[in-house]
Order: sequence, then C-alpha cells, then structure tokens
Amino acid sequence: MKNLALTAALIASTTLAQSTPAPVQLAGSPTVQVATLSLKTASALALRTVENCAAAGYNVTATVVDRSGVTLAVARAENAGPHTVDASLRKAYTSASARNLTSEMAKSLATTPALADIPGYLLLAGGVPVRVGNAVVGAIGVGGAPSGMIDEKCATDAIKTVLGG
Repeated sequence: MKNLALTAALIASTTLAQSTPAPVQLAGSPTVQVATLSLKTASALALRTVENCAAAGYNVTATVVDRSGVTLAVARAENAGPHTVDASLRKAYTSASARNLTSEMAKSLATTPALADIPGYLLLAGGVPVRVGNAVVGAIGVGGAPSGMIDEKCATDAIKTVLGG
C-alpha cells in the first residue's frame, strides 16, 4: 500500500513538473520610466487656462489629465455651464490618448469616421497636449467658450505661461 501511494505521488510530481512552463527570460528591465505632469503643474495649468478665458469674457472649465488621460486637476469658472465639466474632461482625454490637438483630429473625421466611435473621445477643438521636450506628459481640455478654437487658445497660452516656450 505504501509503495502504491509513493508511486502515485512520484507520478503526480513528475507530471506537474513537466507541465509547468519554464520562466521566460526578459531582456532589459521589466519596468519603464515615463515623464508625466505633477499635480502642482496641472493645477497651475488648469487655473491659468480658466483665467485666460475669463480675461476674454468666457466662463469655461479646464481639466488637466496626465499622459494616460487620468484627471489631475479641474478648474471651473463660477458661471461655467454644467456641461463644460464633462466636455473639458473628454477633450483632455482625447488629446492625451492621441497625443494630438483635438482640432486636428476633428478635421480628419471625414476620412476617419471611426474616431468618433472611440469611447470617451470628444472630437471638438479645445483639447491640447502638454509637451515637455518631445514627450507628451499630459493634456488640457477646455469647454465653455463660444468656439473650440477659443478654448484651444486659452489652453495653449496657459502652457506658454506656465511652462515657457
């Protein structure tokens, strides 16, 4: 009986050992480092964007996201419409995801209509990627001015003021 139990255990362990795949050897580091916006910079960008639009007479919301499209900061003028919060987030998310101005993306809708079907995307002007060097580290989305191009200018000017260049 002991021999039968020992034989069964030996067969089971041999089968298990044979079916377990060998670990994969990775070349290089298993992690990467990426640049992204800090909360302090994101907050400054959001506030400066709203102030830029307010100086022109527009009540807007500005949402700043990190390079992955996750919200870091939101600033909303007291009289900005409730719809501007969602619009600004979706523009920022779209810009960060595509690493592009949403105004440029909107131009390509005629030839690439499937862009409009991507969940969370809003293809209206007002989404601006934030770059440090050549790296997109986040994006600003603005909603509430009478034109998306005005939204875009408020964000672009904020980037110049806060980050220089």
